[in-house]
Amino acid sequence: MNYKRVTPEEAVKVIKSGDRVHLSSVAVTPHCLIKAMVERGRRKEFNNITVQHIHTEGAVEYANPDFEGIFQLESFFVGGNVRKQTQSGYADYIPVFLCETQKLIREGYLKVNVAMVMVSPPDKHGYVSLGTSVDATLAAIEEADYVIAQVNKYVPRTWGDAQININDIDLFVECDEPLYIHKNPPITEIEKAIGKNVAALVEDGACLQMGIGGIPNAVLAELGNHKDLGVHTEMFSDGILPLVEKGVVNGKRKQIDRGKMVASFLMGSQELYDFIDDNPMVAMMDVRHTNSVPIIRQNEKVTAINSALSVDITGQVNADSIGIKHYSGVGGQIDFIRGAGYSKGGKPIIALPSVTAKGISKICPTLIEGAGVVTTRANMHWLVTEYGAVNLYGQTLQNRAKLIISIAHPDHRETLDRAAFERFGPHFHFVGR
Repeated sequence: MNYKRVTPEEAVKVIKSGDRVHLSSVAVTPHCLIKAMVERGRRKEFNNITVQHIHTEGAVEYANPDFEGIFQLESFFVGGNVRKQTQSGYADYIPVFLCETQKLIREGYLKVNVAMVMVSPPDKHGYVSLGTSVDATLAAIEEADYVIAQVNKYVPRTWGDAQININDIDLFVECDEPLYIHKNPPITEIEKAIGKNVAALVEDGACLQMGIGGIPNAVLAELGNHKDLGVHTEMFSDGILPLVEKGVVNGKRKQIDRGKMVASFLMGSQELYDFIDDNPMVAMMDVRHTNSVPIIRQNEKVTAINSALSVDITGQVNADSIGIKHYSGVGGQIDFIRGAGYSKGGKPIIALPSVTAKGISKICPTLIEGAGVVTTRANMHWLVTEYGAVNLYGQTLQNRAKLIISIAHPDHRETLDRAAFERFGPHFHFVGR
């Protein structure tokens, strides 16, 4: 297949001062291109470059203080590799629902000049694949003045919206490097307890949305005896694979994308990447599809499982910040909380440990000063900790407080009860009696 091959150094010459450069995300972060771009910055060949991405893995020199005035990061999610720089002001964050990241690009709110992406080698028909991440990168490819693709033999060939014709790419750089591998630590006893409580809410035929980490994996580990589960999510990881192998996840009861596991990005083991390679069961889609509330709600029994940093006794959920310091981002939580809430038989779930590793209660009288509300009290349905699950939907503030306190850590219930009494007055103790 004929296409224009250049070196990374030649490719990044199209970047000029004042440009916005979009990077593909997570496991397909294009490090060969990033390194070449950073070297140009080190030589001060340009300035005022805005670097844009959802979340990357690996080195992020462009976000370091040394490159102030040369690079400025605007991320759609504050990942661990840019958290320190963002909290200290050397990098910045755009609060946005994940479904609307592509809208900011497509509708010109954020003009993308150069898209730097990672793709699979072209097939005989002249198509490459975006592999493990479509997210907002497809929008960047469509709208950018220049598209540079790092061709990597390790990128799995995925379907859905991931297929890109080579004529839509300006420059190709061949650079093979294994994809980022994410290893989950062992599931803790607290996560196992939360997993059991959440799994008890999952019905046969449910359509799942979950993220990555201990709690999602603990939930999935409890679903082995369920039937006909579907997947429509912004991402999934290795925890889903045993359920696919057992036939538990088959998508038979989905109303849209029937039989398909739908996601927008993935991160996990090589086994996961091998599973999605050329797999017609997996559809990697644009976030305007995966995270669209009107689309999500079309499936019945959408069960959306998300986590939080803290929750107050009225059901306000903080999932993006610790006080005034941004820790992560809005992401797709509200997209799926709302989508599941509108779904027939849907269950929006917020699941979290009752306390931090230091024993501080994650259920609070009020959110600490500066903490952001991602899921509002009006969006809340199910709240789950290791001590149980409560449904807050349709409940008054006082009833909510009583329910929430009932699944707080026992060491903190008296303090929370006292705070609720002070907030709601002497009638609080008699609510529901």
